[in-house]
Amino acid sequence: MTLVAGVDSSTQSCKVVVCDASSGVVVRSASAPHPPGTEVDPALWWTAFQSAVDAAGELADVAALSIGAQQHGMVCLDEDGAVVREALLWNDTRSASAAEDLVAELGGPAAWAAAVGTVPPASFTVTKLRWLAEHEPASAARTASVALPHDWLTWRLGGAFVTDRSDASGTGYFSPSGGYRLDLLSRALGHGAEVPVVAEPLAAVGESSGVVLGPGCGDNAAVALGVGAGPGDVVVSIGTSGTVFAVSETATADASGVVAGFADATGRYLPLVCTLNAAQVLTATCSLLGVSLADLDSLALSAPAGAGGVVFVPYLQGERTPNRPHATGRVYGLTLSTMSPAHLARAAVEGVLCGLADGLDALVDQGVLVSRVILVGGGARSAAVRAVAPQVFGRPVLVPAVAEYGAVGAARQAAGVVAGALPDWPSVAAEVVEADPLPAVRARYAEVRDLSSPLGP
Repeated sequence: MTLVAGVDSSTQSCKVVVCDASSGVVVRSASAPHPPGTEVDPALWWTAFQSAVDAAGELADVAALSIGAQQHGMVCLDEDGAVVREALLWNDTRSASAAEDLVAELGGPAAWAAAVGTVPPASFTVTKLRWLAEHEPASAARTASVALPHDWLTWRLGGAFVTDRSDASGTGYFSPSGGYRLDLLSRALGHGAEVPVVAEPLAAVGESSGVVLGPGCGDNAAVALGVGAGPGDVVVSIGTSGTVFAVSETATADASGVVAGFADATGRYLPLVCTLNAAQVLTATCSLLGVSLADLDSLALSAPAGAGGVVFVPYLQGERTPNRPHATGRVYGLTLSTMSPAHLARAAVEGVLCGLADGLDALVDQGVLVSRVILVGGGARSAAVRAVAPQVFGRPVLVPAVAEYGAVGAARQAAGVVAGALPDWPSVAAEVVEADPLPAVRARYAEVRDLSSPLGP
């Protein structure tokens, strides 16, 4: 049996799976936590990776390994390869003003969409580089090269200084159909810097103690590989962030900035909508109500659809889609009869799903084919989320068995590096959840979502 390993270095933890290269069966797995916060010393990712590998039985019997990781993180290195400062993560919104400035300087949103397929919000690497140049000029001056989290981990493991199309497309200075736009990096940072070479999807990019290293990919592209998504499939992932993305044969360039025109890990495209507020909204609601996640499910399912008119707009960390980095969460429609834990629980679930449903609509507006909706991520474990999703999305939802699909997708890429072609691992078992669509829930959410005064800029 040939074994391959996949890594998902996400916001909250590092997951490692070891799989049978021919079947995709997970032989062993482990994880290790990452520190909280929106800026992190990359050395702590390396420590977590080593801990997870040790707990998973090490890699002596593994033929190849690929790393998937959170996108957009800014890892600045000096000319000796030392980390200049803590990495700013995707969910760090301090560069919101820098994003606005960069968009205006290039001529507006349409100019950015034409250049790189995406209008950069505060999440993107390019905006963080402008923030660095303005607020930490000494660090900016020391920056000789810029990497993303998966690039840095692959390089640290012994690979070349490489990336892939999926992760590079989230920087704001790479076009999925045209390559790097280093003029945009220089515009942001104030000077040029080295960037990783973009490897082919199944290229071997190095070796570590006899283990061949694959090019890796961004976390959403890895999930797409892990669930076996193809054209016509839309994946809704409810994790630290919420993402709605589709495998597409054609690139998108949405001048509104809602749909990010990313690449996938196979040579195709991955148009994507991202929300900052997803599973953590549910855990925060649990804390507010003093209940467990299981109790939150029971409460939410005991309340009527639409929560009796209560709407929770869950912008607890600001928001990326819509682009409101300074917004706050709001609850509307409370009355004496609806001021209850059940109604608040239901409104929290519906608020998260309505935001993601807006993303699904945006993909359709860009001409993306939607044949299936696949629900994954930690939030998909919620019984209330699974039950309410088809009501809000207006279509059946497939919920695969619980697995670390980001790490599994990275392992599938590693298997493809060994075999020379991406393996056709068996389709994952999935529950089909159906329910009558409830457009009134979406309509009520839209009614209060766009109230500009309380939501901020």
